Amino acid sequence: MGTDWTDRIRLRNLRFLLSLARTRNLSRSAASLHTTQPALSKWLKDLENDIGLTLFDRHARGLTPTVHGQVMIAHARRIEAQLDRAATDMRILSEGGAGHVALGASGVAATEAGPLSVLEMAARMPNLRIDLVEGTMDLLLGQLAQGDLDVVLGRTVEVPDSLPEFNTEVLYTEAVDLVTRCDHPLLQHGEIGWDDVQRYQWIVWPRGSPIRKALEDALAAAGRRLPPNYIESNSVIANVTLLNNSEVIGTASHRSAQILSGMDMLRILPLTLQGTGSVSLYWRRDELLPRPVEQALDCIRWAVRTGDSRPAELFLPAGKA
Repeated sequence: MGTDWTDRIRLRNLRFLLSLARTRNLSRSAASLHTTQPALSKWLKDLENDIGLTLFDRHARGLTPTVHGQVMIAHARRIEAQLDRAATDMRILSEGGAGHVALGASGVAATEAGPLSVLEMAARMPNLRIDLVEGTMDLLLGQLAQGDLDVVLGRTVEVPDSLPEFNTEVLYTEAVDLVTRCDHPLLQHGEIGWDDVQRYQWIVWPRGSPIRKALEDALAAAGRRLPPNYIESNSVIANVTLLNNSEVIGTASHRSAQILSGMDMLRILPLTLQGTGSVSLYWRRDELLPRPVEQALDCIRWAVRTGDSRPAELFLPAGKA
């Protein structure tokens, strides 16, 4: 039974394994762990014998994790991340807090649904420590798998086979808009067509991103293609800055575009695109959810349901509400 060797695993052993994964070298790991190379080599050999699998291939230049080793290292990283989270949670509770929730949001959610969700969490759980982390979906899902995040809110994507299965829930589907700065010359036109917008340079999200696919689907439906001199960027802030300092045309999810338009940071062009994209929730399956995470999921669902009515009140500049 596998419990024979798992019973003998200690936290120090996990640090051994993670050090070897990082350095790929027995002598360097031994030095950093304040042990000897023979002792570390024996520990690794004993562990492999216990498991019955080779975790590292040995060669002249060092170590390379095998497929089995990569799986073991991934488990060790998740355990380490959970222990780090436990230490953080205990510190927050000792300081009078009500726990800790880490929410990851991709660009499409970081402008609207993510912040509204955080506000709702703060209103329902005033003593909760909340982390909001923005990133791309591939990075956020990796952090979710490791335990660095509790929930991810972002574009609906296919989870890579290298990651564990997550609970997923589609929250909403929305269109993609073309956007410009508030005084763009195109806004002076009575009617805007494809020939008008394709005379300008575009900012688009990177190839492979869900919003880029939605844009490409919309262009294909209109029998059009991207202008050849487009700019790729996956940063909402950078895109807004580029838009406001040039005549380029950008793309944004409809809800995000509405928020940024209400803040006078951009304008939506009156040109309908046929492509759509959906936004989903992701959270881990393999554990009992802490009460603050359950409440956080409810807050996100509530914020998304009421998002159409709340942004104007929350985000309009002073004097406009």
